[in-house]
Amino acid sequence: MFIRVGLTGGIACGKSTVAQILVQKGALLIDADQLAREAVKPGEPAWKEITAWLGEGVLTRDGSLDRRKIANLVFNNEPALQRLNQIVHPRVMELFQVRSRELGEHCPGKIQIWDIPLLFEAGYRDYVNFIVVVASSQEVQIKRLAERNGLSREEALNRINAQQDLQAKINAADYVIYNNDTLETLEKQVNLLWEKLESLASDHVK
Repeated sequence: MFIRVGLTGGIACGKSTVAQILVQKGALLIDADQLAREAVKPGEPAWKEITAWLGEGVLTRDGSLDRRKIANLVFNNEPALQRLNQIVHPRVMELFQVRSRELGEHCPGKIQIWDIPLLFEAGYRDYVNFIVVVASSQEVQIKRLAERNGLSREEALNRINAQQDLQAKINAADYVIYNNDTLETLEKQVNLLWEKLESLASDHVK
């Protein structure tokens, strides 16, 4: 038996860092972004559907989807974004299920971390046993986005506001990590989370 932990959070809140720390402690990571790339590889059903919809102009020279071009087409276009998600998300969920079963067979009892930025938005919450949200104050998010992506304050705010309200995610979480301080402070919080997850995993086996 194993437990599936859904890990999500706001943009620039440090979710990937939390995932890395959990892996160092022995968790198994399944990354939604990686599976999404697999789902749209040339020749895959999602690739065919997107190409038929948007045309070959969204392909790179090697036949892969040009993620930047597609992002520009669907950004601020809610119907287009919804259609893209309807094509990609079901395939990603199928890959999650397959990968999770494989890991469960090869590594029974291990805690699985499902790293899913759109966990709530894409309807993944029913597939996990426990939800962890990584949060930061908006000012910290703006500062990190400015430093990491070279964005202006206005551009950073636009990125933040384009996501689901962070407070709504916090309210729906089983566990919240607030990453406003140093890496050491973050690691202490993840240590406490790990103790909680190990206890849950132990109960799950009984």
